[in-house]
Amino acid sequence: QPIIGIRRACRAVGRPRATYYMQHRSTPRPSRAKAARKPQPRALSPAERQTVLDVLHSERFRDQSPAAVYATLLDEGVYLGSIRTFYRILHTAGEVRERRSQATHPPRVKPELLAQRPR
Repeated sequence: QPIIGIRRACRAVGRPRATYYMQHRSTPRPSRAKAARKPQPRALSPAERQTVLDVLHSERFRDQSPAAVYATLLDEGVYLGSIRTFYRILHTAGEVRERRSQATHPPRVKPELLAQRPR
């Protein structure tokens, strides 16, 4: 028989009772099985992704941005995907990078003070 109740003990310590009961449960918490990720039904098939890459790599569009390729294809009545889709496909192929120059700062050395004589 406890001297003080759980409610008073939790109030004295400043912790919620729910935390106490969660940590002192008699049976272990059942583990949740990881659900397999379902494939996105609207995702492009690998063949369609390769078609987009082939178009972006073609001699005609080699030096154009994905937005320019998208606009040109739309003018011709061809829709392969959105501009963002083009960029995603290029990113997964490792063909998109940051074009702005990035500052590289030299590592700073923490000054070490050594006593040369007593004060």
